[in-house]
Amino acid sequence: MSERYPGGFITKTPPTPTGGESGTASGMWNLQDVLENVKSSTWPTPPPPLRELYAWGNNNRGQLGINAFNPPLEGSSPVQVGALTSWIGAEAGNTRNAVGLLRDGTVWSWGENNNGCSGQNEPELVDRSSPTQIGTETFWAEISMRGTTCIAQTTSGNLYGWGKNTLGDIGDGSAVNRSSPVQIGALTNWAQFSAGINQTHAIKNDGTLWAWGNSFNGELGDGTTVNKSSPVQIGSDTDWAFVSSGQGNVAAIKTDGTLYVWGTASNGELGDNQSATNRSSPVQLGSDTDWAFVYFGGFADRHAIKTDGSLYSWGLNNTGASGLGDIIARSSPVQVGALTNWSELSGHTARLAVKTDGTMWSWGFNGDGQQGQNDQVRRSSPVQVGSEVYWKRPRMHETAFAVVSDKNT
Repeated sequence: MSERYPGGFITKTPPTPTGGESGTASGMWNLQDVLENVKSSTWPTPPPPLRELYAWGNNNRGQLGINAFNPPLEGSSPVQVGALTSWIGAEAGNTRNAVGLLRDGTVWSWGENNNGCSGQNEPELVDRSSPTQIGTETFWAEISMRGTTCIAQTTSGNLYGWGKNTLGDIGDGSAVNRSSPVQIGALTNWAQFSAGINQTHAIKNDGTLWAWGNSFNGELGDGTTVNKSSPVQIGSDTDWAFVSSGQGNVAAIKTDGTLYVWGTASNGELGDNQSATNRSSPVQLGSDTDWAFVYFGGFADRHAIKTDGSLYSWGLNNTGASGLGDIIARSSPVQVGALTNWSELSGHTARLAVKTDGTMWSWGFNGDGQQGQNDQVRRSSPVQVGSEVYWKRPRMHETAFAVVSDKNT
């Protein structure tokens, strides 16, 4: 009897020697046999897990990447993007553009080419309805995009950028849009980064926080409202762990679990219980020390997740994007429901979130079908998207993306 194994078969019958002491034996493998074959690369290895990319929402410029141009409602439930099954994830811009990263280290773009955000080194407004590789490099490790500026990191730790750069968004020392990737300085010690709408924030391996781009509302966090076209350090602290750069404001978590915010606060989106007091330097949000994840995307609704998996929101909430069952604005964090299994989320006027059980949920504005519910109905509380599990890396603007990962990963 034999059992199917990815890449081959393993027999379960007892070994049957042939040819005496100098012969061979077939049958059940013992642990030593397995270890020796693994070392010699003759043991069948399982294939890499499937990671299919799905998209839904507005598709009038081909930003779903499904080789078609459709009205929004035609893309209002998840549709697989092409036939590739090795996606790390995709990022949705704030217009009608997208960029994706494959496990082989290649970067791809599709949709509208506003401000050169496609990275294809071609004139603007060349739309693509299917993913097209940017260059031939295979060294890309991570990507981030909120607006029409994309920031990407290589496996060696360098940062590159392309797209909109009129406010120093890319950080290459200029204010010129870039239609193909350009390196941001020569440093290779970047640990985590987040491209916001008109500005970028990044953390180095030493725990220092850096920013560049627009600072009209103090969103850089360096105590000024002056734009910067090259990275500048924010304060002198060396304990920053995670940053999320949004539209007009920013949030970051320190290694001790405290949460800091800065930038515009016209709609209470900083969550510091002030309705309209802008901050040009980081200020701590409350006194809690158990924040694990924060998302400051577009518009004025903000969310954060604590270490126990509970979800909190605050901000404008006029589309129900806070997920609190109403459209009442809040200027300080309020827990969304009572569940404690939230993992990650994204969004703009709507929200897309994934739980630890792999289910995906959406709420808020739905005029472009970005909730993935196959309709255009607004929801002010989380509703599950379909019945599938194993969703990962949700990203949403007018278009939404998420990866379905093999259940064994």
